[in-house]
Amino acid sequence: MARSRFAKDAGLSFRMGLTMFLNGLIYVVLILGIWWAFGGSSGGVVVAVLLSAGIFWFQWYFSDSVAMRAMGARVVTPEQAPELHSLVDRLCQQADMPKPRVAFADTRVPNAFATGRSPQHSVVCVTRGLLDRLEPKEVEAVLAHELSHVAHRDVTVMTVAGVTGVVASLMMRTFLYTGGGRSNNNNGLPVQLVLMLVGVVVYALSFFLIRVLSRYRELAADRAAALLTGSPSTLAAALVKISDSASQLPKQDLRSSAGAAHLAFFEFGSLFSTHPSLDKRLAQLDRISRQLSSEY
Repeated sequence: MARSRFAKDAGLSFRMGLTMFLNGLIYVVLILGIWWAFGGSSGGVVVAVLLSAGIFWFQWYFSDSVAMRAMGARVVTPEQAPELHSLVDRLCQQADMPKPRVAFADTRVPNAFATGRSPQHSVVCVTRGLLDRLEPKEVEAVLAHELSHVAHRDVTVMTVAGVTGVVASLMMRTFLYTGGGRSNNNNGLPVQLVLMLVGVVVYALSFFLIRVLSRYRELAADRAAALLTGSPSTLAAALVKISDSASQLPKQDLRSSAGAAHLAFFEFGSLFSTHPSLDKRLAQLDRISRQLSSEY
């Protein structure tokens, strides 16, 4: 966890460590599968290592660019968005953390996200829909939520953990269309079939681990933001407004923001949601509000 004044969360730290460990294990299985596909040769080892290293580096180094492109976002200067920069400046000073780049997405979907490989190389983005629907204090609460993701480094963990799913997906597609490096294994099973099965299992496990971590990290970010700003009710009001706006937007607009749903402040309903339910988030904020009230 980065040093800041955001509230620490031992549960989040434990879950991030466990997710990284388990993802590492299944990633090793995945790379062994690629190596086996090339006959277990030394050349296969080189291919597997280069492939895994290349995808890891790309995901690590360009994660912010990929997320911003998915949301149609662009970095804005203090001259272009003075009020937005002012809010981020105040929160970063309050939290004693480096200021990330500030971005804006010209979409009606009210949302925000943070991404980047480290607190020093991060970006926080808000949409036009968010700025249009929320009061400045509510925007500040949402930004505090996003900045806590950066400070907690869970954005970095989500980026690294996502590499396993990306490699598994690529492997499934590659061997589905090319048939892999060999026609059969010792048991007479088609190589592409075995690798497809390995890819499916690895992808499913990675998908599950990321979803479990993602839901908890959203609750941790809500808690950290509420404690930093001292106003859980403001964040709760922002959540309610964003949720209510979903019914007023065309499905096409909502689908356009699905590319970065796991990073976004709010997810508009899904069977495999990366976010906890609105009721659960509001209940936690209500508990924090009562806790703060009892301390004064």
